[in-house]
Amino acid sequence: MKHEGLPSTPISFYASAKEALANTQLRRNMGKATQTIRAKRASVVSEMPDWEALREAGRAIKERTLRHLDDYLLQLETAVQAAGGHVHWARDAREANQIVTRIVQGHGAREVVKVKSLTTDEIGLNAALAAVGITATETDLAELIIQLAGESSSHILVPAIHKNRAEIRELFMRTLGVSDLSDEPKALAAVARAHLRRKFLSAPVAISGANFAVAETGTVCIVESEGNGRMCLTLPPVLISIMGIEKVIPTWQDFEVFLQLLPRSSTGERMNPYTSLWTGVAPGDGPQEFHLVLLDNGRSGVLADTIGRQTLNCIRCSACLNICPVYERTGGHAYQSVYPGPIGAILTPQLVGVDVAGSLPYASSLCGACYEVCPVKINIPEVLVHMRARVVRKKQAGLLSRLDPENVGMQALGRMFESPLLYEQAQRLARLGQWPLVRGDAISFLPPPLGGWTAMRDLFPVADQTFREWWAARNKT
Repeated sequence: MKHEGLPSTPISFYASAKEALANTQLRRNMGKATQTIRAKRASVVSEMPDWEALREAGRAIKERTLRHLDDYLLQLETAVQAAGGHVHWARDAREANQIVTRIVQGHGAREVVKVKSLTTDEIGLNAALAAVGITATETDLAELIIQLAGESSSHILVPAIHKNRAEIRELFMRTLGVSDLSDEPKALAAVARAHLRRKFLSAPVAISGANFAVAETGTVCIVESEGNGRMCLTLPPVLISIMGIEKVIPTWQDFEVFLQLLPRSSTGERMNPYTSLWTGVAPGDGPQEFHLVLLDNGRSGVLADTIGRQTLNCIRCSACLNICPVYERTGGHAYQSVYPGPIGAILTPQLVGVDVAGSLPYASSLCGACYEVCPVKINIPEVLVHMRARVVRKKQAGLLSRLDPENVGMQALGRMFESPLLYEQAQRLARLGQWPLVRGDAISFLPPPLGGWTAMRDLFPVADQTFREWWAARNKT
């Protein structure tokens, strides 16, 4: 199952989740991986006596930034240009791909190396470059694995989380021309390293995303664990970074908060092994040409939603994925978007619309675990309910949906709950009508279409006496 970028045609999480649940190997791989990451995160977070204060600081910084986003973006543009860099503004994926393609072609390059970047995946950059004969090589180990497999990422942080060592060994032997290979991690990494080293030394252009960009200095930041990013950010003479407009932070001092929150929440580490920061260009040191592409691609629309805009606080740590019981069982491909899991369930519908991704807000039990672990306190359950309401309102706009049995039933219930008289009459009717269905102290079976509820749970029958009836009888005596 391959899904590149954001969905453009209507998707069904229900259908894809059912397919994923039938894959027992996938469920074993996902369960083992997410449980391991959860345990590591819990351990390093417990060391921080001020963890909740850090979360609140992260939330406050991001929300202040979003309130004044236009000012900070203009400040960032000025600072990058003053440091010798070039800034480009892209309204959507097509425009961003055109900008990057033009820059790469302008240098006569036929091959580029890439740092792991969800933003480039979002816009489908690899396919856009391939369409004009330019090969993009992923240098992150997990991204390389799924690129060689012809698949898409299933996790924000660990794109190949759905694969085990044996599957990776077979893939490398098939695609990298290795005849004899162990499935030990060191051996697998060595094969990938040898393959990528040639790419690092020959590619004239590197492409990255950005974890953060500082408005006051024009500094761009990438955090990673393997060193491949550092190679891309220093060896090729031309560097292009593509950044969602929400990734800007106001000041250098803000790193103090985010560089504590991000590694603990993502990889369960106290700090990232490689934190790379660069400001424009410096003669004789690193890339001699730097381009920053600021991508909107629907983010302005998200910003206009007073409830949904907190989604843009996300720092892409993946903590919500690792804790989510739905994601753990279905994996990332079931979401059919570059953004899977709880954050994807609220971000994707906002970027592409509920007509396309209206099933994703229902990919949740609303247990709230994602909110508890989010390092910037995004209230994901609140946004999920908000997006579900938007889905319902969209359905109600059409004539056929107004005749839908569920919609008709909900409208009738709404009118009943508005009237105490109607509510009490409904209680008396339900008490009479339930007698064929009550077995002991529960209703274990309802006829279709309500049978889907009792297939998984029992219902309590309507009581022989309501509280109001008991109260009235008590006062009579």
